[in-house]
Amino acid sequence: MPYDAEISRGNPSCILFLLDQSGSMADAFGGGEGRKADGASDAINRLLSNLVIKCTKSEGVRDYYYVSVIGYGRSVGPSLGGGLSGREIVPISELANSPLRVEDRPRKVQDGAGGIVEENVKFPVWFDPVADQGTPMCEALRLAKRLLEPWVAAHAACFPPIIINITDGEATDGDPSIPADDLRTVASADGNVLLFNAHLSSQRAPAIVFPDNDALPDEFAKLLFRMSSPLPPHIIAAAKADRIRVSDGSRGFVFNAGMVELISFIDIGTRPTGLR
Repeated sequence: MPYDAEISRGNPSCILFLLDQSGSMADAFGGGEGRKADGASDAINRLLSNLVIKCTKSEGVRDYYYVSVIGYGRSVGPSLGGGLSGREIVPISELANSPLRVEDRPRKVQDGAGGIVEENVKFPVWFDPVADQGTPMCEALRLAKRLLEPWVAAHAACFPPIIINITDGEATDGDPSIPADDLRTVASADGNVLLFNAHLSSQRAPAIVFPDNDALPDEFAKLLFRMSSPLPPHIIAAAKADRIRVSDGSRGFVFNAGMVELISFIDIGTRPTGLR
């Protein structure tokens, strides 16, 4: 498959996040970096902010992308807040203009004299973390297909949508490989949608990033690996540029991810081939 369509206002692409909001997401990352629900939400909000910046030109924010955040836990549905509450897929320009709030976040920077100082930066937030009840992953994957089929039909030549599923546990509503297989059949003229899966850590063990086989620690990890799309060439190149070990058979999967691995995984997995 080519996966080389140019992304433009006339031919936008779509990024859809599926976010596990089950009760276990209140647990800490294995490295003690805070709650998984908080870390995953921060990582997605950061990516959305970076996308807005990439799409901002002198005349404003160009709609190179449409975005969606679907949470699954107590219920399954859109998770964006504020003026975007209930919206399933929104153009990036609307997202830019409608954050839930903008927070001041501390960040350490070099002071120019060999030292480190802390400064506050603006951090837009579009949705808050949730951790409650089960893991209806199958229903979330089916919803993703229902949302993307008409979107792709309306943008038939687009760079295929990217779906990033972030979870820390097994599905509680059946075998997710079945709706995952159905979801990956959705295709534009440039290729099938890309489904990437990130497993969040509760244990102190090395992460396994972009593996090329299912020699993984447990059956759930093997299942998520098989559900994941092979990496297209431009993402393999981006991973290599970041000195991440990948091969031509690598898939969009990370096992036992902490915060560092999660942020890197989302960043590399959503890098565009080119914006015009």
